[in-house]
Formats: sequence, structure tokens, C-alpha cells
Amino acid sequence: MADTQTDKINDGTGAGESRGISVLHNGIAVLLSFSAEEPLLGVTDIAARVGLHKSTVSRILATLELDGLVERDPETRRFRLGLGVIAMAGPLLADLDVRRVAHPVLRELSRRTDETTALMLWNGSEAVCIEQVPSRNEIKHSTPLGTRYNTAASSSVQVFLAQLPTATARALLTDGSVAFAGPDDTAIAAYQAKLDEVREQGYAVNYGETSVQEVGVAAPVFDHRGDVAATVLISAPRFRVSPDQLPILGDAARDSADQVTQRLGGHRPGA
Repeated sequence: MADTQTDKINDGTGAGESRGISVLHNGIAVLLSFSAEEPLLGVTDIAARVGLHKSTVSRILATLELDGLVERDPETRRFRLGLGVIAMAGPLLADLDVRRVAHPVLRELSRRTDETTALMLWNGSEAVCIEQVPSRNEIKHSTPLGTRYNTAASSSVQVFLAQLPTATARALLTDGSVAFAGPDDTAIAAYQAKLDEVREQGYAVNYGETSVQEVGVAAPVFDHRGDVAATVLISAPRFRVSPDQLPILGDAARDSADQVTQRLGGHRPGA
């Protein structure tokens, strides 16, 4: 019976199917008209954005409201996205971890630079490696999974500290949670000025400061709140990287970190 009814609707011309697709597109367009900048919209606002008549938009909103995908603000009577959107996206969000999202970007970054790339998370006082794509070179610097860095000179540690409140970063340096040589006021002030530069340029560099044979360049990945979620790290033997190449690696790390940020649905603070 259901198949017969469907055949009658389509009546061999595809008109019913086309109409269904059009309605679906219109519903999606209405949902996409909401944004973080404008979470509340009236029927007239939405109609202008999607190019539909107000009566059509009203019918679409009524259907979406029944399914919990939009809800009406009790004071303004305007619409906003409903909790049903979160429920619908739940299976995706549960599977959308930063490691899986970052892996193809790390792979491409390693191909472009010919060096090892890694993804680091912050555990409160250390940068921990949770993903790595090794360099194809026979001589390389590797960052095995589980590797931890807690020295202030480490590029990934610099990135994480640069995103913390100044008082929090200072406490980690002075209480020894992050290894820092001679944590007197002058040295800490100079280091925090360095963190300001890291935050400004979007990447940090460790040019043989933790090991004379190694170079590390790291850039921050941000989540949907604009908070740092991870860092993308490029690791290389120092003999293969001249000082002139550091800005090139820095730009590459920052661009790749921005790609991961976008794939996570995140944004840089203030963006």
C-alpha cells in the first residue's frame, strides 16, 4: 500500500520527489539562517535571508518547532535553534574527537615539510603527544605517543602557557609544575613577554633550547569556545633547519592548526 501511494505521488514524473527535495532544502536553509551572532530571528528576518515568502517560512518553522529543532523565545516571540538540533548532532559530536579530526592534516603537514608532525594535549602541567605522523627521512626526530613535555622552553608548552591567564602560567612556573630555570621575577617577566609574542604570532619555537639536536615548532588549535584544545607540533633535527626556515615552519604549523580548528568547528579568540 505504501509503495502504491508513493507511486501515485511521484506519478512517474519525479515531481513528488523534486518537491520533497525542495521542501528539505528550504528547511535546511531556515536552520542555517541562525548563527552565533544572531541566535534569535523573526519570521521576516528569516524570510529575507532565505528568499522565501513569510507564509512559507512560518509553515516550515511550525514543523521544525514540533520536532524541537527550533523554539520560540517567550518574550520576543522570535525563534532560535532548539535542543533537538543537539540531539540530532549527538552521534557526530560523540565521534568527533580532535585526534581523528587532526590526523589527515598532520599527514599532509608531514608530507609538505618532510618532518615529523604531532598533536599535543595539555594535562594541566604537561603537553602530551596523542598522535604522530613520522617523517619519511631516515634521520628524524620522533614524538612517540604518550611523550610528555613539561619544560618551559618546549614549543608546545609555550603555546599552552601563552593561552592561560598570566597568573596561572606564573604559578606553574614558580611552583615547579613546569620546569623553568631560575624562576626569579626578572626571568619570569622575560618569559611572559615571550609568551605574549607567541600569542601574537600564532606559533612558538624551540630552537635547540631543550636539546641542542632538536627543533620544535608548535601552533594552537582552538575549540568552539575559542579556548586552546591542542597544539600541532613539527619536530625536526636541528641540522636540517636553519634559523631562516623557522618562520616558514611556523606559518605551516599555524596554517595546519587553523585547519584542525575549522574542522572542529572552533575559532581563534576574538574571531
